[in-house]
Amino acid sequence: MDRRKFLKSSSLASTMLLVPSFVKALESVATERLGYKRLVIVQLAGGNDGLNTIIPHNNDIYYNSRPRLAINQDIIKLNDDLGFHPSLAPLRPLFDNGELSILNNVGYPNPVRSHFRSMDIWQTASGSDEYLQSGWLGRYMDLHGKKPYNAMEMDEQLSLAMKGEHFNGLATNDYRVLYNTSKDPYFNNVVNHYNDAHLSEHNLGYLYQTMIEAKSSAKYIYENTKINLSQEDYPQNLFARQLKNVAQFINSGLETKVFYTSLGGFDTHANQPNRQKRLLSQYADSVSAFVKDLKRNESFEDTLIFTFSEFGRRVKQNAANGTDHGAANNIFIIGKNLKSAGFYNNLASLKDLDDNGDIKFEIDFRQVYATILKSWMGVSTEGIIASPQQSLNFI
Repeated sequence: MDRRKFLKSSSLASTMLLVPSFVKALESVATERLGYKRLVIVQLAGGNDGLNTIIPHNNDIYYNSRPRLAINQDIIKLNDDLGFHPSLAPLRPLFDNGELSILNNVGYPNPVRSHFRSMDIWQTASGSDEYLQSGWLGRYMDLHGKKPYNAMEMDEQLSLAMKGEHFNGLATNDYRVLYNTSKDPYFNNVVNHYNDAHLSEHNLGYLYQTMIEAKSSAKYIYENTKINLSQEDYPQNLFARQLKNVAQFINSGLETKVFYTSLGGFDTHANQPNRQKRLLSQYADSVSAFVKDLKRNESFEDTLIFTFSEFGRRVKQNAANGTDHGAANNIFIIGKNLKSAGFYNNLASLKDLDDNGDIKFEIDFRQVYATILKSWMGVSTEGIIASPQQSLNFI
């Protein structure tokens, strides 16, 4: 294979690595088989306003701080103090059935209010003064993964959370396109010349092995995904499409341990009410259909759904009928047989805010990760979460 053809082929290979994004599992990855429990991550990108998501409907400070933004009609009251935003009505059955746990005041010390930096912190499980190059789920896969399809993100590019030291997950928003791309002549030309004697780690020989893993993963997903399983009526939006794909993969029995999905648009500095109403409706309608799909196919019991956002919003509204970047926020855990269904803890005092006017954190988000790893995934946090974290009691 001459140099010109090699460069042309490897250029396509590089594109395939980035969109979708995936890399090979190196020899150091453990070969143990993954278990059956699955984790589905839902990222609400942009910093969802948790105070208008879980509403302190009996709190005068809330209403005085938000004369135009506070929700005062059609609140779904869950107890004497807290209730759902009206758009979250589809989640009420999960709450009533003990299949939803809400953790309030989740954050970390010395919070950062930059979208990119705070998201890096959440995705890498670092402290606010640490900079890590691998994600917490990627490090989990370093130790417990075998193939790229063991961790999948429903997007064209892979989040930092899914990138390990030696192992990356696979990113695709359409597995059929991924499969067809893997059959491209240039792609196959790269694979067919993997054993050329002049190729080595120094001239991108490693890329050949990556492409072999990619082709194998695309073929596995395509051949093992059953397209006629879902009988649920999903909403017509991109987030719902992500969850429908995840349901197809789970119900088809793919050997995928972690799925990553996201819904963006939550950076509501201005004109927040209608935007958040629309986004929370998309979230709740889509998650409700997803859970019903899993239940119909008897997959819900082995699936845990974890929803988070990179930070909450300021308690006081701003002059643009919105809210500015805050700190601690609520997270949702959805699953069967939760130990602490309903509200895991109360909302922190709105009288005792931090110096920026934000809710103080009470639960370190890394405690949530540690609990998921230990109690759901059944693994040690060693090598995944840098500093020891006390587990919680929600699963």
